[in-house]
Amino acid sequence: MIKINIVPVRFPDVILLSKIQNTLESVFKSNINILNINLELKKFYSDERKQYYSTQILSEVIKLTPENKDNLMILTGVDLYVPVLTYIFGEAQLKGKYSIVSIRRLHEEFYTGESNDELLFERTIKEILHELGHNFGLLHCLDWDCVMHASNDVEEVDIKGSFYCKSCYESISFN
Repeated sequence: MIKINIVPVRFPDVILLSKIQNTLESVFKSNINILNINLELKKFYSDERKQYYSTQILSEVIKLTPENKDNLMILTGVDLYVPVLTYIFGEAQLKGKYSIVSIRRLHEEFYTGESNDELLFERTIKEILHELGHNFGLLHCLDWDCVMHASNDVEEVDIKGSFYCKSCYESISFN
């Protein structure tokens, strides 16, 4: 059975968090726990980029949770980057236990100024399932209907499906 812990870090939307928890419980037929970790993000902030370095955040959470045996998904509202990209929606260890997703650029307000809670939820679930897919050993999929299709911008998040395609689902390694 899959065990997933969600760690909200500067994630202010408790209604969205609850909806995510309930959805993941339904998808994975498992209890999804919310954990709090005392994590100071300031040291991962780039003044030049005005963003937070996701790989360093993951490394710090790994250090803070040495006894962790479950999948651990960090959810945050801060903007993330890795040096080779302008921004990212998330990052995960391939066949590992740790992943992170930011909702910062998943908000419709970021692009149009219009609020759309349902669209934010749909985008967030897609990105969470995508990063967990990497944890489960999946690479990017060429099938646009698959949640494992790569998304370089929010339009690609909107286009791709919200579930694993048959091939990806059958390839999942639940560690």
